[in-house]
Amino acid sequence: MDPVYRTVIGIARTVFAAQGLKFDVTGADNIPARGGAVIAINHTGYLDFTYAGLPARRHKRYIRFMAKKEVFDNSKSGPIMRALKHIPVDRADGAESYRAAVDALSRGELVGVYPEATISRSFEIKQFKSGAARMAIEAGVPLVPIAIWGAQRVWTKGHPKRLGRTKTPITIRVGEPIQPDLPAAELTERLRSTMQALLLDAQKNYEHPAGAYWVPARLGGSAPTLEEADALDAADVEARNAAREARGQGLDGA
Repeated sequence: MDPVYRTVIGIARTVFAAQGLKFDVTGADNIPARGGAVIAINHTGYLDFTYAGLPARRHKRYIRFMAKKEVFDNSKSGPIMRALKHIPVDRADGAESYRAAVDALSRGELVGVYPEATISRSFEIKQFKSGAARMAIEAGVPLVPIAIWGAQRVWTKGHPKRLGRTKTPITIRVGEPIQPDLPAAELTERLRSTMQALLLDAQKNYEHPAGAYWVPARLGGSAPTLEEADALDAADVEARNAAREARGQGLDGA
């Protein structure tokens, strides 16, 4: 029983209905009915975690998502994130969040993770960090891959929000659980290839207008290629590091 989470989900469903979102979900039974599991999700938009929680409701379960610490520090979103027992991630030092996630998994929780670590501006599957695999191995729980397609049309990096009644179709594909019976590097690659296959399946019957910003270059859209998007991400990281260094120097000189 989790009354706060249940209430938030009820509100979210009302919002989804008002927006006219059309969900196509397959594989929800692959979410374990009990026990811990790492729920690995591709990352194309700011709201795809809200959609990823829907398949878990097949067994009346909740996902504790790992999210950047800044969301918890916000005066509006922070209290909600803590009430829902999500897990804050400090990108400068992730050891504490990693341990909190393993502890939650060991208690039988579902923990939601973005193995790509950041939104894919190409809307393709980026390279994965190994954290999801390492958590699954340490906690002795399966990885459950989820691919979501269409979330980037609602709200994604570098483009305006479309939160009105857009009637956007959202496709969700849940893969079979992957047992943590490989070394972390190999398990990470297996997870990535599985999620790539799920994404291709989600895209198969989806209409992709030529030139649309939310459509990958591979499918005739105007999104950057994976290589171009990686270069943009690298530039962002460099800018953040420079800003952090500048702040540090400012404090030293104060």
